[in-house]
Amino acid sequence: MKGRSHMFLLKITLQVFFFFCTTSFVYSGCIEGNCSNGQGSGAYANGDKYQGEWKDNKRHGQGTYTYANGSQYVGEWKDDKTNGQGTYAYANGNKHKGEWKDDKANGQGTFDFADGSQYVGEFKDGKITGRGTKTWADGSQYVGEFKDGILTGRGTKTWTGGSQYVGEFKADEPNGKGTLTSPNGSQYSGEWKDGKMLPNGSEQ
Repeated sequence: MKGRSHMFLLKITLQVFFFFCTTSFVYSGCIEGNCSNGQGSGAYANGDKYQGEWKDNKRHGQGTYTYANGSQYVGEWKDDKTNGQGTYAYANGNKHKGEWKDDKANGQGTFDFADGSQYVGEFKDGKITGRGTKTWADGSQYVGEFKDGILTGRGTKTWTGGSQYVGEFKADEPNGKGTLTSPNGSQYSGEWKDGKMLPNGSEQ
């Protein structure tokens, strides 16, 4: 449940960021420097500010965009969009560092949650999709496949107590074929549904 809650919050957080990036805010004008071709600081009607490199009147190169709500993006830009390496620090304490393409997280990235949990892995079109590692604040860890921020596919989840499940996941829970190994070394192999063992498996 904790993992599902985290992924939901991450999805909402990313959606908010993409909304900010893709919304055409009214540009108030250049505050300082050269906001056409060079280094300069620009202001927006909603209170946002950008300081960095410009090309053809667009944010292009290295720059820092500070939102009125306290969030901030520091990194690379191309044609007014986040492209390249960058770090987005959210006002709520979350932080995302990684690769961006056309205002969306694409490629490898690291998302640090304010509570100490962390995701490291692949992003696609702004969503956690591909292979990655999610480590919870209590030390529990999942290594495997994700789709749209949900544990989906093959993976390994290890709990702080020493138990470990290796197998198929769906909707953040063990679903399909898998093996659970307890701290004392005993194993259960078989079918799982919604995180529960089905009675047709084998125990060793």
